[in-house]
Amino acid sequence: MEQKFYDAMSDCPIIAAVKDFEGIQQCLKSDVKIVFVLFGNMCNIGEIVKQIKQADKMALVHIDLIEGLSSHEIAVDYISKNTEADGIISTRMNMINRAKELSLYTIFRIFVLDSRAYQSIEKQKKQIKADFIEILPGVMPKIIQKINKLSSQSVIAGGLISDREDVIDALNAGAISVSTTNQDIWFM
Repeated sequence: MEQKFYDAMSDCPIIAAVKDFEGIQQCLKSDVKIVFVLFGNMCNIGEIVKQIKQADKMALVHIDLIEGLSSHEIAVDYISKNTEADGIISTRMNMINRAKELSLYTIFRIFVLDSRAYQSIEKQKKQIKADFIEILPGVMPKIIQKINKLSSQSVIAGGLISDREDVIDALNAGAISVSTTNQDIWFM
């Protein structure tokens, strides 16, 4: 299942992270192949994903950020049954596990704010069943390298990616891709 995602990242290692309708329109004009949806509610998420899919792009919904959905696994069922989403992003392991059961792509988002967060990743590495790990902020090449050595999942760098140098540094450190809301980077 991961092959389609890897192929899309090979074509374009930049992932558009969209946080509003204007961002959707901009990313549809870009060459990005993968879109992370970071906004919406249970009434409009289906239409948001549909626009992305009609542009022949993959759509992954950050399920924790969708208004009206709970932190219970039934929210993943809702996304699976009521949208054309290819997968989900979540900071919650229960959501990741349910999405895996439903054969959706899964990205476990981790905020690496201090050494305790890194140690937590080390302790949980066997429990993380996601297809990919996204670390935020993504401007820490040394941490990207450490997590790559630690985890069997490929790393996506996200957050605070602001220019070409940040993209190159993250990819050189071993990130398979970078996600960003910075629209200028979508068009690099």
